[in-house]
Amino acid sequence: MKDREIAGILLFIGVFEFSLFLLIGEALRPTYSVHSDYISQLGVGSYNYLFNYPIIILGILVVIAAYMMWKFKPKTVFPILVVIMGASAAGVGIFPMNTGSIHGYFADITFISAGLAAIVGAFWFKGSLRVISPAIGIIILISIILYTTGYLLGLGKGGMERMIVYPTLLWGMLVAGYLINSSSESR
Repeated sequence: MKDREIAGILLFIGVFEFSLFLLIGEALRPTYSVHSDYISQLGVGSYNYLFNYPIIILGILVVIAAYMMWKFKPKTVFPILVVIMGASAAGVGIFPMNTGSIHGYFADITFISAGLAAIVGAFWFKGSLRVISPAIGIIILISIILYTTGYLLGLGKGGMERMIVYPTLLWGMLVAGYLINSSSESR
């Protein structure tokens, strides 16, 4: 296996396992509201391990995948932003919401670096992903601006937060597929 393929597989595993446990965590809390509750509230209280451990694993796998990406395309900003995104995502789980403002800093860094990485991806990817990736990045960053300024578009704080997180996770899956596919094409 090539570094690209390994990076893609690691990224896929990380995003998939976190997404799955996110859904399980939401379903196991009958009073939890996708509209009104923050995603990070899943990291506090009963079943907190369904959020904290998976996001730590996600972060670690993203950092390793970014290192693998750096190996085959060094001296570019994209893998550096992906490392920042992964490390800060792990920080979200290491410092759950009930630990104070440090949690919020890690979440902010995760979201912002994800949006920037997707935009910078225009210079890193080939083919249609060169256009799709920055479009997703723009959606992420616009959602961050709307969220932080209180324009929730009727989605509630939880729904608007998901307008940041879901595009980020979907983008991660898209990048994973790209890396796996581009690895097989170069054989």
